[in-house]
Amino acid sequence: MKLLSLKLCNFRQFYGKTPEIFLASGTHNTTIIHGNNGAGKTTLLNAFTWVLYEKFTAAFASPNLLINKRAIMEAETGASVECWAEIYFEHDHQRYQVKRKCYACLDKNGVIQYSNSQFFMLVSGEDGRWYPPLQQPEDIINRILPESLHRYFFFDGEHIDYIFRGNDKNRIAEDTKELLGIKVLDRSIDHLKKVEKIFQDELKIIGDINIKKILKEQTKLEQEKEQLIEKEATIIKEIDEQESQQKAVSTRLLELSGAEQLKQLKEKLERQEKLLRSDLLDSKKQLKQFISNQGYTIFLTNIISKFKVIIADLRQRGELPSGIKQQFIQQLLTRQSCICGQELLEGSSHYELVKQWMNKAGIAAVEESAIRLESQVYDLEQKVIDFWTNVDDKQTKLEQCRLELSRVEIELDEISQKFRNYPNQDVREFQETLDKINQIIRQLRLEQGGIQHQLKTLEKTLETIEKDISKQKVKEDKQSLVKRRVEGIKDARERIIEVRSRLEKQFRLSLERRVQEIFSSISFTPYLPRLSQNYELNLIENTSGIAVPVAASTGENQILSLSFIGGIIDRVREWSHRNTLMGPDSSTFPIVMDSPFGSLDEIYRRQVAKSIPQLANQLIILVTKTQWRGEVQEETYNYIGKEYILVYYSPKVDCEEDTISINGVNYALVKQSPNEFEYTEIIEIFRDNS
Repeated sequence: MKLLSLKLCNFRQFYGKTPEIFLASGTHNTTIIHGNNGAGKTTLLNAFTWVLYEKFTAAFASPNLLINKRAIMEAETGASVECWAEIYFEHDHQRYQVKRKCYACLDKNGVIQYSNSQFFMLVSGEDGRWYPPLQQPEDIINRILPESLHRYFFFDGEHIDYIFRGNDKNRIAEDTKELLGIKVLDRSIDHLKKVEKIFQDELKIIGDINIKKILKEQTKLEQEKEQLIEKEATIIKEIDEQESQQKAVSTRLLELSGAEQLKQLKEKLERQEKLLRSDLLDSKKQLKQFISNQGYTIFLTNIISKFKVIIADLRQRGELPSGIKQQFIQQLLTRQSCICGQELLEGSSHYELVKQWMNKAGIAAVEESAIRLESQVYDLEQKVIDFWTNVDDKQTKLEQCRLELSRVEIELDEISQKFRNYPNQDVREFQETLDKINQIIRQLRLEQGGIQHQLKTLEKTLETIEKDISKQKVKEDKQSLVKRRVEGIKDARERIIEVRSRLEKQFRLSLERRVQEIFSSISFTPYLPRLSQNYELNLIENTSGIAVPVAASTGENQILSLSFIGGIIDRVREWSHRNTLMGPDSSTFPIVMDSPFGSLDEIYRRQVAKSIPQLANQLIILVTKTQWRGEVQEETYNYIGKEYILVYYSPKVDCEEDTISINGVNYALVKQSPNEFEYTEIIEIFRDNS
């Protein structure tokens, strides 16, 4: 999972819609967000967990009060105010938009009433359009980064050591097994036990419907479907109009800038982007078509082997002989002359001897059919090899297209950024207009994707209704089938138990070594982390040759926690390259951490700051001015790709304003609010990472 951006609307301190917070990745993989206490750092951390899992950290006060105070107070009594958070992320070459929203209103008694939250997901296609996912959104999120593990990747640094306190130690074992895939095996074993019992019961399928009621529901859904189709057509028309306007503004922008080199480069990149998207769609279509036409060959290996055995056995037993044929023997008998010249008169001993060969000779048609079949079977064997070669070639082409498209998109974004900071005011205004048009097009495509999701849901419901209409009561005895299934389940359970035992031991030892390496690189103490068979993590001291448990300090617990998280990420990343069975289907992990340096002294602060950008593929750090001082800034400076400031507006009359100096420039942290409300503004700091 690579986080791309975050956007909020009326979420706690953030009034209205915030600017989109783009998150760093790649070589400069660290995003720094500065803010004083109370400015909204913890709110941003919890925005991630709320959207993805509807969960909050322990330090997030009053999680039931999400709506911005100003937004709810400015609304009329009974009027709904929306509150939402939206995340874009990338996973396995696929882009996702996830959004969670709720509504609140102020009733006549002055009490804020909340609705239940709603969760939405759209997936970007190769053509740039957005579509609803084929699976349940929650299932997709949990496959990428399971809910039970989110606290290892989204956490409050000052309270991270709570993971290793008291009863939470038991959760470490369960959570770690989940991440490694071992928990999946545990669940498989338990599930097989339950299935074994279910299959021993009599299976009944009973269908009984009220036809009249079903037909009425069918008519209603068909009307809804027609309305959605009309709405989608309107959106498509609006997208076309916006794209025409986009093209005109883009052309005018390039003409006005006078930068001929930039103009040519942008036009070239836009052409490349269009061609690459077209190539991606064609390549995926060709791959699907090829697999559809040739995929059956990989399932014929066992059949081919059986065929060879059968043919060899027939020839060995003389039932499929090679050599003379029945037609040849019949010609000799008809001609009444053997090839040696002996006369073959019917009834003679010589005639009878030759005639006996009729039962030994082969039938030409059968022999020829067997030969043709053997030739075809050998062709099938070669087709299996050719199939995998072709699939690999097509997958390689797809990967190259995706990488090239990613490069083109980055270069186009860099050109747009140059126009945003262009000296000419008109150029900047045209780029701003172009950005707005692009945002409108993106929102329209998202809306189109939502409609397509509704249409698919309606179509599935209508399909189910049609089946229900023709459904009849069915009852079938499956005793023999159940018996075979039970035997298979018992065998599968025993094998999975053995696999689990071996994988768990191998991974646990590898993980322990990596946690020890990270802890030793940060801590100056002679202690070593030790991971028990239950995945409980403890510090030991072994200088005397005897391992003795150590009571870790608060700082050591924090370092131990970071070491554990870093070890998990590093080993799972390595493990996933070699074991497709293990863990989430990704080797890329982000870390979002709030105040990770609060309880550490100077030496540990420096060591942690030096280590954490290397622990994860992507790092988002939320810090106060004091936590950012000196060594932290020095050690993370070269990793920073994005940087933001949370400017807190205080309604207090005697508000003491505060600033922070970054790269020699002073930025406001606390300012006087122009009204009676408190709120936070997000400001981006532009850096030159060239």
